[in-house]
Amino acid sequence: MSTSLIDIGVNLMHRSFHEDREQVVERAAAEGITPLIITGTSVRSSREASQYAARYPGKLYTTAGVHPHDAKDCTPGTIQQLCALAGQPQVVAIGECGLDYNRDFSPRDVQRQWFGEQMKLAGELKMPLFLHERDAHEDFAAMLREHNELIDKAVVHCFTGTAQELHMYVDMELYIGITGWICDERRGKHLRELVRDIPLDRLMIETDAPFLTPRNLPVKPKEGRNEPIYLAHIAATVAECTGRSIMEIEIATTETAKRFFGL
Repeated sequence: MSTSLIDIGVNLMHRSFHEDREQVVERAAAEGITPLIITGTSVRSSREASQYAARYPGKLYTTAGVHPHDAKDCTPGTIQQLCALAGQPQVVAIGECGLDYNRDFSPRDVQRQWFGEQMKLAGELKMPLFLHERDAHEDFAAMLREHNELIDKAVVHCFTGTAQELHMYVDMELYIGITGWICDERRGKHLRELVRDIPLDRLMIETDAPFLTPRNLPVKPKEGRNEPIYLAHIAATVAECTGRSIMEIEIATTETAKRFFGL
């Protein structure tokens, strides 16, 4: 490995990692993929992630937030609990938060309410936002504009959208997270071209493990589970699509992640 890489989005508390979580972290570190940033998706998962990350100072960090799927479970105490978690040194962003109109696991007005509350919290704490958007671009962009003065830095995690959406996010000075979706010759074809339009100082990479296993891996993982060790493969694919060297992509995305999350 020529340089270290930072995986900005790992669902490390997912049940598929229960048996070998420590080995997953060690395997990644052995390949220079360190630190990892664990994604918090509810108060409970954010707390679990924070407690786990505290055991690995400098190796694991985490976000604290409520995913739109879980917005329906929010209560008046939710933001206070997230605020308390955000005060811990291993917690480096608010989120995963945003809007998801694809599944509608939470009513849309409820999603918007708690997305707004989490943006306000990030603004008060001057922390970056880790964002989720699916089939909700217009409302999502409108809310980001409405709260623009609160937002210090924000990354649209796992971007898979259109050229128009990407250019709007870039114009709004948002950061973009690219996953193994770009390695999918069927669904990710448009992304292979679009990635060239992301400014290098606003591009970050992530596995979203255990999901989104790169389809073009030379050796497929057992049971199809994605893990951070495959981040280097995503970096190589981004390099290929942008006509840059792998080293340039590795160095740039790592520096951007360090700056964004204050590592």
